[in-house]
Amino acid sequence: MENKKELRTWIDNFGLDHPLVIAGPCSAETEAQVLKIAHQLKDSDATVLRAGIWKPRTRPGNFEGVGALGLKWLQKAKQETGMLITTEVANANHVDLALQHDVDILWIGARTTVSPFIVQEIAEALKGTDKPVLIKNPVNPDLSLWLGAVERFYTANVKNLGVIHRGFSTYEKTRYRNNPEWQIAVDLQNRFPDLPLILDPSHIAGRRDILFELCQTALDLNYDGLMVETHYDPDNSWSDAAQQITPDTLIQFTKDLRIRKVTDDAADFKNKLNTLRTQIDVIDHQLIDMLGKRMKVADEIGALKKSKNVAVLQTKRWNEILGKMILQGEEKNLSEEFILRVFKAIHQESINHQEKIING
Repeated sequence: MENKKELRTWIDNFGLDHPLVIAGPCSAETEAQVLKIAHQLKDSDATVLRAGIWKPRTRPGNFEGVGALGLKWLQKAKQETGMLITTEVANANHVDLALQHDVDILWIGARTTVSPFIVQEIAEALKGTDKPVLIKNPVNPDLSLWLGAVERFYTANVKNLGVIHRGFSTYEKTRYRNNPEWQIAVDLQNRFPDLPLILDPSHIAGRRDILFELCQTALDLNYDGLMVETHYDPDNSWSDAAQQITPDTLIQFTKDLRIRKVTDDAADFKNKLNTLRTQIDVIDHQLIDMLGKRMKVADEIGALKKSKNVAVLQTKRWNEILGKMILQGEEKNLSEEFILRVFKAIHQESINHQEKIING
């Protein structure tokens, strides 16, 4: 699979002057609920109504969707509002039912993307379709697995493709439900700049208070669209209540989000500069996070040294680290002077942490 301008034809054909917005409830609950949300969204920037019909949950016992009955509700919403409709499919049977009900766009969930066998089954069921298929990133941060799923559909002659960035699972507790790991999406953009990229901020955040900033970061990184979970009564929704917002909130989001438009050479320069600066911001946040993790390990080393009455400074170990880092820095075109300054500062902070523990 090679990058081609034609990869983005399907999304360009919408003729929008703003990023594609896909919105709707996490789960279709009742016909009345689906129709009410659709009518609240029909005059907004949302072009596509989403709703989960089949819900593959992490653990049993949670609401797992109304099943095929919900497809009729989506169809009715489409007839009444003119919005396009989309839902997740997780096997060939889902595909057949979705196509029978003329679902406009299909998406592949994160738990499905992890299995090449299931992805292949779905790709075969969709062989030759002109309906857009959006592939969510796998649960774990694996760009090759993500692109591998895209390539399976492409090989099955499914040409209208896109990807959804919904964040990655992590064992550690962070401010996110799923860590964004922006660099993975940036790497994907660099390899396939014309493959439409859509952000799912709802699953990254897991909470509504940081949705806006995630959406803005995505637009700053030139994403092509947003998929935002919306419900007229989020707190009483049947699934993922904490991460859903009301249609009115989404409408306000679309008014407040800064969308850069390229109109001339100067604007193009600013656009590219802002995109690169946002990439820098993402990496800087990752650096701070990694430095924090390194100091936690230094704290553990300090506690261990204290228990065995061992000196904080281990000169041999320090020289070994410096030597290795200088060599690795050269491979990344980083000067020895720079590496020395950075790692001396890190080493001093590590010593400070350990001394605080030993003398505490």
